[in-house]
Amino acid sequence: MQRVAIARAIVNNPDIILADEPTGALDSKTSKQVMDILKEIAKDKLVIMVTHNKELAEEYSTRIIKVLDGVITDDSDPYKTQEEKNNNKEKRRTSIKFLTALNLSLNNLMTKKGRTILTSFAGSIGIIGIALILAISTGIQNYINKVEEDTLSSYPITIEEASIDTSSMLETMMQGEETEENLNDGKIHSQNIMTEMLSTISNKVQSNNLTEFKKYLEEENNEIANSSNSIKYEYDLNLNLYKENIDEKIVKVNPSTVMEKLGMGGMSEGNKGSSSISFMNTDVWTEMLDNEELLHSQYDLVAGAWPEKYNEVVLIVDEQNRINDYVLYSLGLKNQDELEETMDKLTKGEAVEEPENTSYNYDELLNLSFKLLLNTDYYKKENGLWINKENDENYMKQKISDAESIKVVGIIKQNENSTATAMAGGIGYLSDLKEYVINKTNEEEIVKEQKENPEVNVFTGLEFPKDGEKQVFNIQNLSLDQQMALAQMSPEQIADMMETYRENMEATYEDNLKTLGAIDLSKPASISIYPKSFDDKEKIAQLIEEYNQKQRDEGKEENVITYTDIVGTMMKSVTNIIDAVSYALIGFVSISLIVSSIMIGIITYISVLERTKEIGILRAIGASKKDISKVFNAETFIVGLIAGLLGIVITILLTIPINSLIYNLSGVAIKATLEPVAGLILVLISMFLTIVAGLIPAKMASKKDPVEALRTE
Repeated sequence: MQRVAIARAIVNNPDIILADEPTGALDSKTSKQVMDILKEIAKDKLVIMVTHNKELAEEYSTRIIKVLDGVITDDSDPYKTQEEKNNNKEKRRTSIKFLTALNLSLNNLMTKKGRTILTSFAGSIGIIGIALILAISTGIQNYINKVEEDTLSSYPITIEEASIDTSSMLETMMQGEETEENLNDGKIHSQNIMTEMLSTISNKVQSNNLTEFKKYLEEENNEIANSSNSIKYEYDLNLNLYKENIDEKIVKVNPSTVMEKLGMGGMSEGNKGSSSISFMNTDVWTEMLDNEELLHSQYDLVAGAWPEKYNEVVLIVDEQNRINDYVLYSLGLKNQDELEETMDKLTKGEAVEEPENTSYNYDELLNLSFKLLLNTDYYKKENGLWINKENDENYMKQKISDAESIKVVGIIKQNENSTATAMAGGIGYLSDLKEYVINKTNEEEIVKEQKENPEVNVFTGLEFPKDGEKQVFNIQNLSLDQQMALAQMSPEQIADMMETYRENMEATYEDNLKTLGAIDLSKPASISIYPKSFDDKEKIAQLIEEYNQKQRDEGKEENVITYTDIVGTMMKSVTNIIDAVSYALIGFVSISLIVSSIMIGIITYISVLERTKEIGILRAIGASKKDISKVFNAETFIVGLIAGLLGIVITILLTIPINSLIYNLSGVAIKATLEPVAGLILVLISMFLTIVAGLIPAKMASKKDPVEALRTE
């Protein structure tokens, strides 16, 4: 009958273990595992083993005593007295190191590779489910954040110098007059909202002190600025830009003159009959947001480079690399006279041929350059008077020729992942250009002369009219020098002077500064705040209210701000939907976590039952209950680690077809992505769940009697 290596304690001496030679029923690998455990136990107890195997004794023993016919022939560690042994001996409880337990568990798992892989895969299914939900949730949330950011870049919170509380007016129009009276009497009743709305408008019209609010926004670590992608300060200033090539005729590209040529100039001077479209913004030059990260996320650079200086701009095309012909006419790339001819034919009812599409290579567009004129450049001092020379073609051509050049340095187009953008097609310029124009204008001679003489109109040489006073041109009102200069003028010069007088007779000091473009950078006409998200928008609204309350508490009612938030009212329902989707995804994650825990617990319990006999052998050779738990925990640790890593790898691979499927079904580019931190947490959760799931089965198995455990099949 083959013998099985079993250790047993010598009677009345638990610190001494007697072991038979590990041969017989155990295979060589298991025999080696038993010897490893005996070697570990030997650190705390005296293990005596009788063997005829010289190699086994030399490999594992710390002391070898050779006996022949009952007589000791050799001792590798001579016997010491009991007193010496008691002094040197340190009694400790038996304990297997965790690394040893890991090694034993790994050896056991390697003997069952197939089952280990299947168990790990089964345990990873729950992790895969959670990871996929987190990945898709992250992709959806990133897409939502992008939609919010892009939308808010088109609909900022706007604070005008003179504003109306539009939100209050809209609420009045939608809600109307509330009544508790029951009107279900078979009649139709009128509802009064006009009086309330007009009252709201009259009460809510106010002048905002944007100078003080700008100072507040520019404070260090301002919370509104930190919650915003960009803050844009608008001024009552036109950028006067002309086509650089003026050999044939002068073409003004900004403000756009296309609509004026077609007789659709809105309420502009000289064409006040087409007021129906006066609200349209027909300019194709747009100030870019001061946020490079946001711009680069919304636009791709097609050619050239992004602007870095005030005199550099970019051309904006659509997703298909196209420019609409209105932009081409506005920029002088197409002849505006063609539009006049087309309009004339349409008015007469004649047929109009569809114009051919044109194309431009990148180099042609990157060579575009425009000329910048200040408002002050239109005026020239002649005979002591500042005359408007805008209608003098020769003067204008010379001024344009000598003017500052603004160059196109890049071509950009809307990113395919952007749902909205801050700019449409046309030209995008930096805020530095606007600041350059304002600063340079304030240094001009005519501006300095007007500021030094705030009581005298620089265009007429006369004092500004008092309140309610109406001036009429009279040569007698001119100074002697002005009368002498007038006598020496040509008829054309006199006509120019009379036109200048006519345009400026009723002007005020402030009107003249505005006409000349003399603007104080600390006094914006409006402020546009671009929140990072809808949550940040709500936070900004709260911060503005806190600012207003502070001004009221300090008795500075004139500093209270009223603002317009068009998108706020419209997007409240969208925010609620987004929150509902987020909560649903969180619920799915929780359900998957519970399912995963139950499944891993069942699989681990089955694994424990299969190892009951092995646990009995370990207990029989002297391993403590704590050692059994440690070995088993080490094994579940390894299984949990493999399951977690396997789940993460499979999830990453599955996101590739999932992203493609979502795009094909919805046309929305949602990039399901598992964040590294989330992946690490899921691996830790997998390990934790397997260890926890194995604690109860391990404890049950470790408490079994070794003899009963050994009998388990």
